Amino acid sequence: MSICSCNLVIFTLYSVSVKFCILLGAMALVPRLSVRSIIHHSTTIPNSERYADNGVCEIEEAASGSISGEYPLHELMRITHDMKHGSNRVKSEMYASVLDACGHREELAQGQQIHAHIIKGGILLSAFLGTKLVNMYANCGMIMDARLVFDGFNSRNSILWNTMIKGYVLQGFCELALQLYHQMKDVGMQPDNFTFPFVLKACGTLANLQQGREIHESIIETGLESNIYVSSALVDMYAKCGSLEIAREVFDKMPQRNVVSWTAMIAGYAQNGYWVDALDLFRQMQLEGVETNSVTIASVLPASSQVGHQNQGREIHGFITKNQLGTYPVVANALVDMYAKRRDMESARQVFDKMFRRDVVSFNAIIAGYVQSGLANEGLKLFYRMPLEDVKPDSVTITSVLRACAHLTALQRGKDVHDHAVKNGFDTVVSVGSSLIDMYAKCGTVELARQVFDTMSERDVISWTAMITGYGSHGEGEEALKLFDQMQQIGPKPNHITFVAVLSACSHAGLVDKGWHYFSGMAYNYGIEPQLEHYACMVDLFGRAGHLDEAYEFIRKMPLEPDAAVWGALLGACRIYHNTEIGQQAADHVLQLNPRNVGFYVVLSNIYAEAGRWDDVAKVRTMMKSSGLKKIPGCSWIEVNGIAHPFFVGDRSHPQSEEIYAMLENLTKQMKEAGYVPNTRFVLHDLQDDEKECALYSHSEKLAIAFGLIKTSPGTPIRVAKNLRICGDCHVAIKFISAIVGRQIIVRDTNRFHHFNDGHCSCGDYW
Repeated sequence: MSICSCNLVIFTLYSVSVKFCILLGAMALVPRLSVRSIIHHSTTIPNSERYADNGVCEIEEAASGSISGEYPLHELMRITHDMKHGSNRVKSEMYASVLDACGHREELAQGQQIHAHIIKGGILLSAFLGTKLVNMYANCGMIMDARLVFDGFNSRNSILWNTMIKGYVLQGFCELALQLYHQMKDVGMQPDNFTFPFVLKACGTLANLQQGREIHESIIETGLESNIYVSSALVDMYAKCGSLEIAREVFDKMPQRNVVSWTAMIAGYAQNGYWVDALDLFRQMQLEGVETNSVTIASVLPASSQVGHQNQGREIHGFITKNQLGTYPVVANALVDMYAKRRDMESARQVFDKMFRRDVVSFNAIIAGYVQSGLANEGLKLFYRMPLEDVKPDSVTITSVLRACAHLTALQRGKDVHDHAVKNGFDTVVSVGSSLIDMYAKCGTVELARQVFDTMSERDVISWTAMITGYGSHGEGEEALKLFDQMQQIGPKPNHITFVAVLSACSHAGLVDKGWHYFSGMAYNYGIEPQLEHYACMVDLFGRAGHLDEAYEFIRKMPLEPDAAVWGALLGACRIYHNTEIGQQAADHVLQLNPRNVGFYVVLSNIYAEAGRWDDVAKVRTMMKSSGLKKIPGCSWIEVNGIAHPFFVGDRSHPQSEEIYAMLENLTKQMKEAGYVPNTRFVLHDLQDDEKECALYSHSEKLAIAFGLIKTSPGTPIRVAKNLRICGDCHVAIKFISAIVGRQIIVRDTNRFHHFNDGHCSCGDYW
């Protein structure tokens, strides 16, 4: 075959490659073309203007398809650098291809080199090549440089305008995108089917419904409402603005729909909490034979995690497996999140472990799931695993991990996470600051929580509420109310959760009159109608203060039907004040409303046990057994050197048990010499007095404190957490211990914090 024939074949392949946007193949052929053959066959090369007319989407397809394939970028750069001959048109095509590759791979340095070559080589910067430069800079995050290139053109076509608008939107500068859209119209440039989807996306991101409606009117005027991409963008915009009825109206009027249209509507329902509608539409989509993609599945899975049927999520999981969609990270992450929100951590972990590559979203979903399921230690283990997989935590990760530390009362680990947040700039994120307040308060250091609160440059309602809650749980009711008054003056408007915190603070501090004042003024002064949780707080407030008859009457006059939490608050108060009569009535109601809550059975059993009614205790335990319920064992734990040490009543499993019990024996001897008398009324089993005293001796909180005294330095505070309410005998004993050893002992039980110091407790024996 002659050289001419070879060149003809090669050039034909090149022309076909360019025509179909397979640019890498075309570039690979360029070095084999002679200059003369390029000139000879120049009439068959599509010029830049014709190529530009194919539109932004086809250009992007080339960049993300061929250019993002296996052809190495450095080879493209070499070809371009070596290309000293050939027409400017050919060079423009080559430069355009490499710019697409740089933009797609976010290779800014190489893109800047090409820009320099264009300027140095005297290549005419056409709108086509300018579009490529704008796109490259925008994709690399250099939006100001993209705008400088854009502004350098006196004459701009619609593609250049669309590319700049798209760059603004994808980089999160939605206001600037809308400004540019209006400038585009002002200069007489008609928006087209490529313009509208991006400006509608900007409106949706900003939740700017008014602007979206105006753009919708322009779409109708230009006759593009029937365009499938424009209509899909309208559905998405209205859904993100919360106008689901209009979104559905646009969706139903579409002459034809594709997977993008269906996904936009399904996602709209899911994002706005219409879980059933999202699932129904997904089923309809399947019945109509529309092929789903990874984005559809990722949109519908959150809905399946919220509805009551466990099988729904598993059915979708089966569909994912059948259609091999599980390899997409967005789908796998959504699966992990779905199972985690259902607290099915075994299934969530199976999906997580099978993922080929895990990103920060994967870790966030599984860590949050573990923390919400009460498995905080597992969540922390995964946090420490992230660096091993080269995954950097973000603010969402830090928030979940701080909650884990708060749950475990793991102060040292919480401080370590705080340091990590500061080093990486996450401490300025409002959600992280709020989580730090919560963590420090739940770890017993309300003063550190206040330091974080005071140094926050921005606070939202969650931040204020977390600090008020912290004060309340530590029994500092007056400080909580003082901060609430300050919130009303300079902070955000309180919400219903803020009032739960305020009323709880009043309850823990015995501030009955102030609690009633804030409760009765909720609707009138703040426009917040009291909900069941607020009524439960009021019952708790009256009950803790010993006003059991008033609490019972309050429940009878409630405008809402009392739930288990309301009756449970009264039942708990009856235990404190040994009122078996009202306690029995409260128990009847609460066990009817929530017969599966083992805690209510235990409280009723304890009321009977403290009254010596052992036959009734046996009846309650028989009821529990017949219902398949088991009492949650009391557990206390203490963190020493970053490791949590759990203890159960009578526990001898700890490696240092002999030392622990020797310490307890010595402490008990000193306590009795100081006047301590064991209160056997708190032994809730029918035993002899000496057996009861032995049982009290080995309560879990006492074991944890003894271990803390052995393992920590003199003078340092001892911090213990317990999963149940601290018993009266332990409360008295710990006051004696704090005086004997001269140490501050901080105990967090299910109700509040107790700060024991020099023989006194911060609760004032009111808990």
